Amino acid sequence: MKDTGKKFKAVCYLNQFFGQIGGEDAADVAPTISEGPIGAAAIVHSLTDEIEVVKTIVCGDNFAASTPAEARDAVLDLLDGVEFDVFLAGPAFAAGRYGVACVLMATEVRKKFGVPAVTSMNAENPGLGMYRSSIHVFEGGRRASDMKKDMGRMVSFARSRLHGEQIPPAAVAGYFPTGVRGQIFLEDGEIPGLPVLAAADRAVDMLLEKIANRPWRTELPIPETRAVAIAKAIPSLKEVKLALVSSGGIVPSDNPDRIESCSATKWGKYPIAHLKEGFPAGDYKTIHAGFDPTEADKNPNVIVPLDAIRHYQRIGRIGEIEEHFYTTVGTGTTQAEASRMGQEIARDLKERGVEAVLLTAT
Repeated sequence: MKDTGKKFKAVCYLNQFFGQIGGEDAADVAPTISEGPIGAAAIVHSLTDEIEVVKTIVCGDNFAASTPAEARDAVLDLLDGVEFDVFLAGPAFAAGRYGVACVLMATEVRKKFGVPAVTSMNAENPGLGMYRSSIHVFEGGRRASDMKKDMGRMVSFARSRLHGEQIPPAAVAGYFPTGVRGQIFLEDGEIPGLPVLAAADRAVDMLLEKIANRPWRTELPIPETRAVAIAKAIPSLKEVKLALVSSGGIVPSDNPDRIESCSATKWGKYPIAHLKEGFPAGDYKTIHAGFDPTEADKNPNVIVPLDAIRHYQRIGRIGEIEEHFYTTVGTGTTQAEASRMGQEIARDLKERGVEAVLLTAT
């Protein structure tokens, strides 16, 4: 793509961390707008001379996740009267709240202002399942070390859109499939990376590859889903052995198993038979990196409600409680790791005769 010398105007959306406001202590900050590139938005200028970041919007992850309608309206109001050609959100990597905010803001900005809106996140980011049929979400890395690479893909695609170029298929451009199929009329030869073949020819080629046991890729991928059987109803909590399991990161204060604060690969099991009134403050804490830990550290029972369980046990509403509670961290944890840990915990629970689980998150 040749540089035409024209300057396109961009608005960048960042969370409080990459917008250099603060960490979790600033996660409740409402959207603000600043002149020019702030924080990570400055990378855009290092990637191209054609796009100028004229404004940077920064919003706290908690504010966006807890009050999405209010956050959306605030961002749209901040952009009223601003001249811009493209909206760049993120990249969000594997940060769940950030990813959800990026796809929300990109979708709403595109809808209201009619400009291309692009974001990027890891395949494990929960934001990917939202709105992706209406915006282009590029596949990104898991951590901020992938920032320049991920931003580069966003900027490259934004430039092609601003130049009016035809949008290539997801497999060629690198964005996640949107689920929207469109016709492409070929006039000038091949699409980069794809041979010009009629649909019938492509279908026969795929069939031959499959018959020959060679690698092949369908043009209509169907997401793999695994059905989980619904457990039988519990007639009475007084008649079963109940266990407490949490992905909220509550651990003994010294975190003896060194469970990671995000992207967890470990889980822990800790005794609670001696805790008759719940978790005492100071002896337990949360190591979860996805939310402000202040309240959970003051009272770990807000994450794992052992105090309430003991109360109901005393008044006869709940029967036997497993002598240990099970814990890990959910934020950034891949589906593969979560599935593995879940199966390991389930096996241990069955061996200990547990018949029901109270699973708490954040």
